[in-house]
Amino acid sequence: MSFPRLLQHSPLSYTPFVFAAFVMLFFVSCVFAQNNPPNSIIIESKTETDVISLGKSIVVRGDVKEGVVALGGDVIIEGRVEGDVATIGGSVIQRENSFIGGDVIVIGGAYHHGKTAPNRNPDTKTIMYAGYEDELRNAMQNPSSLIAPEFSVIYLTQRILAMLFWFITALIVTTFAPKAVGRAIVRLQTKSLRIAIIGCLSGLAAGFGIFAGLRFLPTPLSVLVGFVTVILLILAYTFGHVTMQALTGKFLQKRFLQNRRSESLTLLVGTIVWTLILSIPFVWMLVSFGLLMISLGIILTARPIFSWK
Repeated sequence: MSFPRLLQHSPLSYTPFVFAAFVMLFFVSCVFAQNNPPNSIIIESKTETDVISLGKSIVVRGDVKEGVVALGGDVIIEGRVEGDVATIGGSVIQRENSFIGGDVIVIGGAYHHGKTAPNRNPDTKTIMYAGYEDELRNAMQNPSSLIAPEFSVIYLTQRILAMLFWFITALIVTTFAPKAVGRAIVRLQTKSLRIAIIGCLSGLAAGFGIFAGLRFLPTPLSVLVGFVTVILLILAYTFGHVTMQALTGKFLQKRFLQNRRSESLTLLVGTIVWTLILSIPFVWMLVSFGLLMISLGIILTARPIFSWK
């Protein structure tokens, strides 16, 4: 594995790198460590391949021919690294008389090189985002917290705010587009399998299209295509989420609240149910993915409002 050069790519083109980094969280522990003190990996000899760590800092005192990646730790360069240096949830520290031949990527940290100019290849660049260092470090060191967050007052507050957000969103959507929501509910009740198949196929096509656009299109055009696609996916998910809230609330109201016919109550019941479902550890990821596919199917099976005839 060799790390991509940053000069010829836009920030959105780092998507494959970020995705691969998160995948490696669950499969990589640590490599090339000898006599390590706690929470650090020391590289003192010559290494011909990449050095990757999970939840530990890396100290390079020798010579690394490829790149160095730390997920949830710092990278301290005291020797020589020919390739790129990257960290998520940590910082890159370059000591005096050390050398970095590739790009420096820091997400959730900082790049420190002292008062003197760093010994770097002049054709390389530095990409740095300094926010949420503690949160990213904790997430990298404990990946399961991403899909199974610990129950706390903060988490409970977040779920209550999410419930309030989706309830208000549902009220707005059903107020301005009640017929569209009604038609979507009818399609879900009569053509659910067709909607699911179309949604899955369109989701795969959208993912492939984004990757291909970032890979082959010119940078300005790829950024535009990626941005527009993400916005459309967010809008589709929002409409699909509201439709499922209304459908669920309508079903439960007919079963248990037949004497209370209220659209607001229907939306509130649906919002509570879906907020609870999306709060279940591990399950919420699969449900969210399925909800996105259903949302795409709902949008793509809708009949056009205007006709040219």
